[in-house]
Amino acid sequence: MRRAVLALVAQGLAVEEAPAGIHGIGRVCRIRARKIYRALGAGEFFRRRRITSRDVLTRRLLALDYVLEHPRLPWLPTEVEKVAAFEALGIEPRILPQRTYRGAAGKIRRHFHLGLPLALDTGRAVFVYVDPGHETATALRAWGAAHRELWGLLRDRGHKIEVVAVTRTWEASSRAETVLGNWARAPRPSEHGAEIEREIEWIEGVIRSGDVSLIREVCGDIRGGLVRLAELRSQARRQSGRGLLHRVNAWQTERLRGRLF
Repeated sequence: MRRAVLALVAQGLAVEEAPAGIHGIGRVCRIRARKIYRALGAGEFFRRRRITSRDVLTRRLLALDYVLEHPRLPWLPTEVEKVAAFEALGIEPRILPQRTYRGAAGKIRRHFHLGLPLALDTGRAVFVYVDPGHETATALRAWGAAHRELWGLLRDRGHKIEVVAVTRTWEASSRAETVLGNWARAPRPSEHGAEIEREIEWIEGVIRSGDVSLIREVCGDIRGGLVRLAELRSQARRQSGRGLLHRVNAWQTERLRGRLF
């Protein structure tokens, strides 16, 4: 690998740099020749060739570390491949996580704009979140919210969904485990859930109204209404099912642990 890097640098196709603000990892090789990206079928990565902020570079390094440790997973490296894979499952691009950027050329919509690892085959989907060093779980929750509708559709199509949070430190790993654990335990909405919720709200409204004739017509009496509410709530719990996620995991790097700052 080192020999290949030196050859690229010697030909002017790549450059080695010591990233500002990040210490203890040596130099980073940045491939800057467009023709290499094209030859690999990864032209979209050309726009990401520059080293930007510390968080962005850290995220990329951690994502690469996880992929290198799991080479047998069917990774979808580019935005085009990710979108095409979900379209093949009948999932429209509007469902996918996305962000719109404004530039000189106008608005550009990017799906999976963070460029995080994603693997997909006929029965399993692996989504990887990377924490570059955030001190809160806010970003992880926002990322999960952006994916939740997609996860629901994948599960409906029979896919097992795994979510991995890649971290550098024990503290970040602990935060991620708490959030992921809550997601895995969260009830999955059932097909009849909305109908049950509407009936619960209706009966609650009837009882709150205090209209004796309406209560008698709908519930028989207040006790009958309370009994029906208890039955509906029990039914909702039974039908809620499991969480959307089949497996969650907080994965802590070995190569980059505690060495970046």
